[in-house]
Amino acid sequence: MKNFSTWMLVMFMILFWLFRLVVAISFEFKMDLIGVEPLNQKLEIILLFVVILCLILIVKRKITGALIYLMAYGMYFGVYLYNSVMDMINPEVTVNTITYFNAFVSLVGMIIPIAVLLDLLLDKGRKAHPVDKKTDWFYKNKQFDRELDERADKNNYRTL
Repeated sequence: MKNFSTWMLVMFMILFWLFRLVVAISFEFKMDLIGVEPLNQKLEIILLFVVILCLILIVKRKITGALIYLMAYGMYFGVYLYNSVMDMINPEVTVNTITYFNAFVSLVGMIIPIAVLLDLLLDKGRKAHPVDKKTDWFYKNKQFDRELDERADKNNYRTL
């Protein structure tokens, strides 16, 4: 996690996870949280644990974590977002502000996994050029190498 964008996306993931945790807890204790409620309480709790696993995999820069995260949120928020947009388009259905707010939360729930997947896919240095700070100072600092003449020891002590 060397990129600033990855750090920001992980922070947004954690904040959205905490928000969904508060929504699940408030619904369980029958508290009103600005009209936001889980779409399916049991699935919400399962999804909270799946997101923790995905968060660990994304921090380790694994594409599978981003794919699982996108599939889980896509199946959970995508269906509700599609249905709520169809209700908003349909003039026969009356839509209240709670539906708009839940649709906005679902939209955020779909944007974050897509952004995380794109961030992992567009990071070219993720696997091709990993950086190891313990050894790169030695192997990549050619400016400190000695100039050798014919009397110098020609043994290569570096293990490249």
